[in-house]
Amino acid sequence: MIRVVLVDDQTLVRSGIRGLLELTPDIRVVAEAADGAGAPGVIAAAQADVLLLDVRMPEVSGIELLQREGAALPPTILLTTFDDDAALFDGMRAGARGFLLKDISLERLADGIRSVAAGATLFRPALTERTRASYERSSSEIGPAPAAALTGRETEILALMAAGFNNAEIAAALGPSEGTIKNHVSSILAKLGVRDRVRAVLRGLEMGCI
Repeated sequence: MIRVVLVDDQTLVRSGIRGLLELTPDIRVVAEAADGAGAPGVIAAAQADVLLLDVRMPEVSGIELLQREGAALPPTILLTTFDDDAALFDGMRAGARGFLLKDISLERLADGIRSVAAGATLFRPALTERTRASYERSSSEIGPAPAAALTGRETEILALMAAGFNNAEIAAALGPSEGTIKNHVSSILAKLGVRDRVRAVLRGLEMGCI
């Protein structure tokens, strides 16, 4: 069972998401918080596998909570709207594993939670074009793009990483072994000058690779 903590200041949103996840056989909301200020204690007590975190809340926002608590939080998915592009990048830099829209279907919500619980990132292609423009406005914080160019296969794998696929799923989609995909991912991180998959996706957006 995947244990989820839900932090959102809107009661109807929390109720709706909890109700949807009750329809799945393997995911349950085990704790909730209505604001970022009270969330750390709730999260710590719940020992959850995934945190669903609203980007914008009064007093302490989801972004601020990520920045303050960092590694103490479980793998985190930001809950957002299309108007939250700038906040999304702040959250991703603070350690979020991805984001989902609040009007998402049950199937995609559940798949996203499962992916993040398994160690994947979750940056859906449907949002790539919009987020790319926003990221280009803030790319100076990451620095200049590296000279090393990605190969065609590496670019393909980076796009699948941005879509939230883990190494095993990428291997199933493209054909090579999981070990080969892992080697490609390591090469991508080295060429882009980043230390993890989230920053690789950000760099790919900056460079226009995805």
